[in-house]
Amino acid sequence: MRREQYRDFDATELFCPRCRCSVPVRKRLLLVLANGDKYDYSCVHCGTSVGDKMVTGRDNFQLVLK
Repeated sequence: MRREQYRDFDATELFCPRCRCSVPVRKRLLLVLANGDKYDYSCVHCGTSVGDKMVTGRDNFQLVLK
């Protein structure tokens, strides 16, 4: 039985099509959904969106409706 070594990765650098090179990125929360959170990665130099990430499998999540 294999043990899970890594649960989650965050990008620190991605390729920016506008800057045309690998650049450091900022990760920001874009959406909070019932099935997980969606994050956006943007270039620190020009602000272009260079990727996104969906994080699922939240524990103890409860939806409260009013």
